[in-house]
Amino acid sequence: MKPARDRKVEILAVGSEMLTPHFQDTNSLYLTKRLNDLGLDVHFKTIVGDHWDDLSLAFKQALDRADLVIATGGLGPTKDDRTREVLASVLEQELVFRDDLLKTIEKRFARRRMKMPEVNKKQAYVIEGSVVLENKKGTAPGLWLEADSNIVLLLPGPPYEMEHMFENYVWPRMQAFKKKYVHRRVIKTAGLTESRIETLLMNLYPKIPDVQLTTLARPGQIAIHLKSTSDKSLLQATQKVEQASKLVCDILKEGVFSTEGEELEEVVGKYLQKRRQTLALAESCTGGFLGHRITNVPGSSSYFLQGVLAYSNQAKTDLLDVSSETIEKFGAVSPQVAKAMAAGIRKRAKATFGLSITGIAGPDGGTTEKPVGLVYTALGHNQDVLVKKNLFLGDRNAIKFQASQKALDMLRRHLLGKSKP
Repeated sequence: MKPARDRKVEILAVGSEMLTPHFQDTNSLYLTKRLNDLGLDVHFKTIVGDHWDDLSLAFKQALDRADLVIATGGLGPTKDDRTREVLASVLEQELVFRDDLLKTIEKRFARRRMKMPEVNKKQAYVIEGSVVLENKKGTAPGLWLEADSNIVLLLPGPPYEMEHMFENYVWPRMQAFKKKYVHRRVIKTAGLTESRIETLLMNLYPKIPDVQLTTLARPGQIAIHLKSTSDKSLLQATQKVEQASKLVCDILKEGVFSTEGEELEEVVGKYLQKRRQTLALAESCTGGFLGHRITNVPGSSSYFLQGVLAYSNQAKTDLLDVSSETIEKFGAVSPQVAKAMAAGIRKRAKATFGLSITGIAGPDGGTTEKPVGLVYTALGHNQDVLVKKNLFLGDRNAIKFQASQKALDMLRRHLLGKSKP
């Protein structure tokens, strides 16, 4: 093998389904991150179908240009699972039957009170000279193979199988190839635009020359990725990132909602739980999406009381005490109705806070006065209600996410004392 500084890495994703618009290769994203943690860069990523000739060509090219090749997928029991067979052919190696592997597969089926299908027997064949990587989450064992100047890994395709195998049986072996020490931190922000963040951080770059800063934007949330490497120690890389992180947070102030990887609903939940305060929701255009996000957080029952999905005007009147006169005069998408919804759900649920959302998610239903993407979010607390007018861009799903994000951020900023009704 070449020295670590010269080693090239290729990830080979096997499966014809990933050449359709219905499936994505997510394994390579996970593997890239873990390889980067070792200071190893991925030079090539290839997606190849199950056809023998195509797979054979892909392996030959990978072995020619990369020193470490990691292939995922194609280790199953069906006829089109032929990764093992093709690689053995390319390397001119024999496939060897392992009775112990067959017994392991049979026991896995027996635990489910099932008889192993005959087709699974092919998974007990391994390439001669390879090290078997145990699969505790499935039936397909992985392989670690050293061939001439190459190291080739064969890992199962299902992500939960692949990740468990990599962490438990590949990661310890990979420590010998550690090139440098890497530390990362992700700073998540809400309520700031990408251009605003770029302007605020513009003068920061010369102050953190040893830290790579990348800004990744999605509707409603912008994440700032910090990364530093060190040839000496993890502590040195960590110190560089933490110093840069403090500078970024000092500049962006309350725009930052997380430096530990949490989502906004988790951060808000922690604030409410700590203060022993409660929340209730009234949703219209988001269709319960905000409630879904909040209840996805373990322990949310300690602060989340109830949510009402009031999609029709009648529901807003019956369930939230929004007067029909207010709806008729101002329309369902209006600051007045948003305010009444927040006040109504808070009163009915006897909650500390009431959050409401009403708007036009599209793609139809917009007008010149009230276009698609117009959303009002409201926060009720005590006798006051804060209402925000928002104009979101994107498709229906993007607008729903941005609306839920805005409502959560209103509550977060209020809990921080950064908003006034």
